[in-house]
Amino acid sequence: MRAGQPESPRRGPGPAMQSDDLFVRKFRQPARPALTPLTFEPRGPGAERGPLLRSGSDAGEARPPPAASPRARAHSNEEGGRGVPPARLFADPLALLGLPPEGEPPPEFPAVPEPRWFAHYDVQSLLFDWGAGVKDPPPETPPSPDPAQASDSDLLLGAPGFVSEVGGEGELGLGGLLPPALPPMLPNAAISVLEEPQNRSEPHSLEHTDSGAGYYRKYFYGKEHQNFFGMDDTLGPVAVSIRREEKEASGSATPQHSYRLIIRTTQLRTLRGSISEEVLPPGPPRGLSPKKLLEHVAPWLNPSCLRLGSASPKVPRTLLTLDEQELSLQRKVGVLYCRAGQASEEEMYNNEEAGPAFTQFLSLLGDVVRLKGFEHYRAQLDIKTDSTGTHSVYTTYQDHEIMFHVSTMLPYTPNNQQQLLRKRHIGNDIVTIVFQEPGARPFCPGTIRSHFQHVFLVVRAHAPCTPRTCYSVAVSRTRDTPAFGPALPPGGGPFPASAAFRAWLLAKALNAEQAAGRARKFHAMATRTRRDYLQELAAREVTTASLDSVSRFGLPSLGARRRERPRGAGGELQAQGALAWGVRAAPGGREGAPEVPCLLAISAETLVLVAPRDGRVVFNCACRDVLAWTFCEQRLDLYHGRGEMLTLRVGGAPGGAVGEIVARLQLVSRGCETRELALPRDGQGRLGFEADEGGFVRHVERFTFAETAGLRPGARLLRVCGRPLPSLAPGAAAALLRSAAKVCVTVLPPDESGRPRRSFSELYERSLQEPVRRAVQGPGAEGCPGAGLRPATVQMLHELRLQDGSPPPGPPPGLAEERTEFLRSPSDPSPQSSPSDGAPVLPDATPDLLLVATPKPPQPGPAGGWAARPDSPRCPH
Repeated sequence: MRAGQPESPRRGPGPAMQSDDLFVRKFRQPARPALTPLTFEPRGPGAERGPLLRSGSDAGEARPPPAASPRARAHSNEEGGRGVPPARLFADPLALLGLPPEGEPPPEFPAVPEPRWFAHYDVQSLLFDWGAGVKDPPPETPPSPDPAQASDSDLLLGAPGFVSEVGGEGELGLGGLLPPALPPMLPNAAISVLEEPQNRSEPHSLEHTDSGAGYYRKYFYGKEHQNFFGMDDTLGPVAVSIRREEKEASGSATPQHSYRLIIRTTQLRTLRGSISEEVLPPGPPRGLSPKKLLEHVAPWLNPSCLRLGSASPKVPRTLLTLDEQELSLQRKVGVLYCRAGQASEEEMYNNEEAGPAFTQFLSLLGDVVRLKGFEHYRAQLDIKTDSTGTHSVYTTYQDHEIMFHVSTMLPYTPNNQQQLLRKRHIGNDIVTIVFQEPGARPFCPGTIRSHFQHVFLVVRAHAPCTPRTCYSVAVSRTRDTPAFGPALPPGGGPFPASAAFRAWLLAKALNAEQAAGRARKFHAMATRTRRDYLQELAAREVTTASLDSVSRFGLPSLGARRRERPRGAGGELQAQGALAWGVRAAPGGREGAPEVPCLLAISAETLVLVAPRDGRVVFNCACRDVLAWTFCEQRLDLYHGRGEMLTLRVGGAPGGAVGEIVARLQLVSRGCETRELALPRDGQGRLGFEADEGGFVRHVERFTFAETAGLRPGARLLRVCGRPLPSLAPGAAAALLRSAAKVCVTVLPPDESGRPRRSFSELYERSLQEPVRRAVQGPGAEGCPGAGLRPATVQMLHELRLQDGSPPPGPPPGLAEERTEFLRSPSDPSPQSSPSDGAPVLPDATPDLLLVATPKPPQPGPAGGWAARPDSPRCPH
């Protein structure tokens, strides 16, 4: 075999098959789509849109070979045989040629949200449904598939209509349950806004929050724009807001413009986003009229029903209230006290006094405040006559005010078993904390008679009022309430009585109320409120000017300059918001993992996969975490984070959608295309290179097949013999390289300066480890330990230590020492944080990453390849 010739590893059980003959290769050409050049320079007036050209995504590399190269043919061979059993390859000649097997229907892909090239502002805009009529739509988030129902515990009993969580359930994502997300990554349920960076500034994220509801306040309120209201025969009451704005940093002598739109119907999902003027049909010198714009963006909306909104200041205020009805920063939480031996609702409501364990727990939750004359959020408690008690517990967390309805602090009525004065408040709370003393019987949510209590957080105290006080937690929620974080550890604890447990419990309570808002009862109430607002606007806050008359006379805000001639192909990919494609996604490296129909949305900041069936995010990562990609006609393998792999399949014309996705990734990420290399062994069975456990190549022996194939120091192995590196157990990759007859690796080339490429999450983690490395080295030429790092970063280092008390692992041995510091440009405002922040505050924009590499001189040693020989020593420290 010629050195450097790529060859794909065999997959699936059974003997190797002879499928790489010349006949099959002819049928598989061409295997790679062409891409759009990303220069975005205006073309000449007579230029026509020709075939898409490859852009060369490998930084510092020569332009890749054409599709007929051996490398492309090797990738095509791998694609044709992937996931097809050997028996079918022999029995079905179509499968042997890489074609869909006969008799099997082609896979279905979710429809791409219309209009095409509309840049969505947030996740719920992607799920906007034009088919929702005047009737109440189904719940925004139907009951999500739950993990296996947990068995009863000593804290909690199961009940019909409720889901129990006793610990270790995790977050449901792509491919099953996922471990909790660590900073700077966000949980899937916390992803909302896509157009702007979402930074994790607290140890626990707030989930199920419609953060995009502030879109009108940020981009429309107080600025010149137009509002249109009407009653559509199919959609019901409709409210449309339009604003034309100049693009920031368009880089052209003539300013570029885009249109921001908000389309509201009775469904709780709102279409929010923007569309570039370049993808719209040409308009008059004063810009595109509102009617022409809506005919392109919203063809399902009847434009004749719309009327221009009045100039009354009530209109923007009503729209703010309508959009932000779920963005409340004031919450109330009930607290029930359960003594030893108690379990029923009546017993808990009739506890007149609080015991020492309960008093200790209340002091952990918040501050005891005097209600009379209280000036903050009171949660329907009487602050004038003490009719609802004299004191209560109040606290703040992540800009939220929380008032607790404590059962023992509410008025007690003797000889009244129901205790209606107490139940009047706690029974109307959505979230209830059930505190159990040691020896209390398990709590059963079926004993609570209430239409509003949807989530119960059961907290059991252990060794109360001692230095060893700790708590166990279990959760019970209604089946139509989606799961929420923070994740409950296996066994439900124990949690030491500390500020960390307080932050965890308050975040859990806030997320519980947000998640319960997706339940059917509260969803129907919010829908009715929204319909009333829209009907009021359509009936009383409109003028006689129809959309046609507005279009005829024109509006200055919708066009004051002549539009620039449209630029070359690919300009629509520069949108700041999220562009969407329909894909089938599966986690890479998992044999038999089903492909999930998803919407792939890529903005300038975030990449997400949204399951349109149940309306939840199943995968997310920051665009700065994208490492690399490998693609063919209708498949794209995406590497992100610490080398994890994601497999995406697309429909449509071969190469069309894949070319758009890759061109978009080239614009918004720092990743590049991978290289697939076949590495023959020399006469002694060696591969001729050395790499560490993370897959970073440290040394390549001169004049070997590995060097001839293009492997260089600083490259990164992402896949070994067809298996992603993170999916392999420790030592499995070394065993593969030691025993495989044919070694094929997927390699991420180094950057322009020869340093290994790392994602933002890896650089962030290394910045937390920097004080440990400097402390080990001691002060000297490197300076004082911890110099150059922010105090919050040093604080976060101690919180991310391993559970056994050991410090985070240091850098891989033998690699060039690499220090990472997060810097800000002088023009950016400094981030603000509070002393109680549990994680460093990331900057609003992607920071500049300064990598200072101090290589250590390599010492002579055999280059036997990574585990190619058992006696091959690693590079010295």
